[in-house]
Amino acid sequence: MSFKEIVPAERCENVRYAIRDIVVIANQVAATGKEMLYLNIGDPNLFDFEPPKHIVDATYNAMLKNLNGYAPSSGIKEAVQAIEKEASRKGIDNVLDIFVTTGASEAIDIALTALVNEGENVLTPTPGYSLYPAITAKLRNIENPYYLDESNNWQPNIEDIKSKINDKTKAIILINPNNPTGALYKTEVLHQIVELALEYNLVIFADEIYDKLLFDGLKHTSLASLSKDVSCITFGGLSKNYMVPGFRIGWGIVSGRMEVMKNYIEAMNKLLRARLSANHPEQWAIKPALEGDHTHLKIALEKLTRRRDMTVEMLNAIPGISCVKPEGAFYAFPKIDLEQTDVHFVTELMKETGVVCVHGTGFGQYPGTKHFRVVFLPNEQILSKAYKNIESFLLQYKEKFAGVIK
Repeated sequence: MSFKEIVPAERCENVRYAIRDIVVIANQVAATGKEMLYLNIGDPNLFDFEPPKHIVDATYNAMLKNLNGYAPSSGIKEAVQAIEKEASRKGIDNVLDIFVTTGASEAIDIALTALVNEGENVLTPTPGYSLYPAITAKLRNIENPYYLDESNNWQPNIEDIKSKINDKTKAIILINPNNPTGALYKTEVLHQIVELALEYNLVIFADEIYDKLLFDGLKHTSLASLSKDVSCITFGGLSKNYMVPGFRIGWGIVSGRMEVMKNYIEAMNKLLRARLSANHPEQWAIKPALEGDHTHLKIALEKLTRRRDMTVEMLNAIPGISCVKPEGAFYAFPKIDLEQTDVHFVTELMKETGVVCVHGTGFGQYPGTKHFRVVFLPNEQILSKAYKNIESFLLQYKEKFAGVIK
């Protein structure tokens, strides 16, 4: 009997997810016994953060009540109503539809799949969350990145966005606060993006999963609140704000004009029905989370502010590294002066020091620049050790690989 290799689908060829891909190398290094310092994955539960007890209790009680079967495809009524109230608090008062999903990631996947055909494109922030290019690669969309301006606190470059719009462009993705830079977008910039979307009949994907994790007393403006006419899907979820990424509970809030969006809404609902439902017991945590006590946020932000400040101070003190101060989330995206690639840098850094971060090319970056992303969720002792390791390693690295392009 002869065996023939199983050939995977071509749509998977260009799918990358740098945040998880780097773990393969990290596991190899860890197997040698080296102490590892993980600054790569934005999971608060790996560190000294925990969810509010009342949302854990709500899920547990739902399980005890045997609410363990299928949920409605768009989510249980109590959760959908709570999300609609949350939308109203955010200033979104023209909601057309709401759907609960297996994390915000599934909401994003469904929204893109229902909208964009092969050969069409979506304007994707660069740098931006790795999931978006992974999904667009799977859908065989044309890559169409727009650049964030590092010299302007990583604000979207409006002129660059406008120059990238063509007759195959279907949507603009906006991550606010941004992953990986931690940037919070100014209201005037959001207004300009709304105007572009209206002019060119584009859908805006407003990823606002970190909207409650803001520093220095800053306030978040939800893009969909700025116009009743703009076609928008606002993505949110429990993962980051409520410290339960493992619950895998997210949602999409569709807003705009029904006569413009009705067929697209039905297309998304076809996909929602086909996959049955999101996790059922965890949906009972949505209302208690959104409407309950938020003391955990105050505690979390006190920790994160100290760690953000330490991150910026220590990284900016390293010759050859510069770091824009994050205003939200728990990431920083320092720039590094290298002859070599940032992939090579983070790989060698892991091997030599055990510090795990993610290369900038995994998120996209302006051509000719090199970066890496750090997560400042770990405690100050871990962060201090990691940043000192980076400083001592960088000098040795530059000497070792001077003139060698990797």
